[in-house]
Amino acid sequence: MDNRRSQRQLRHHRVRAKVMGTSQKPRLNVFRSLSHIYVQLIDDETGRTLAAASSTEIKTKGKKSEVAAFVGKLAAQKALAAGIKKVVFDRGGYQYHGRVKQLAEAARAAGLEF
Repeated sequence: MDNRRSQRQLRHHRVRAKVMGTSQKPRLNVFRSLSHIYVQLIDDETGRTLAAASSTEIKTKGKKSEVAAFVGKLAAQKALAAGIKKVVFDRGGYQYHGRVKQLAEAARAAGLEF
């Protein structure tokens, strides 16, 4: 398990070397645990989190991919409320597949531009 985690962290560092968020176009960062999924909109220039959403805020039950899609929609709503329309997607070293993909597609459908 530790090897898997370290491999993901290496992939994440490789992505982070290229992906940078600004105040106009923040980085949409995804963290996926076994039971929850978390999203942050980060301005890397100032080191501030502009908006965040997670599956811990949601009281409904369902499949993990359905919950991830709801978190993506919630993150997009919070971003639009904060005046953010364009973001840079940071998949956090995870495959663009499953829950990460569902989250991204729901955020796009809710009005965010990647």
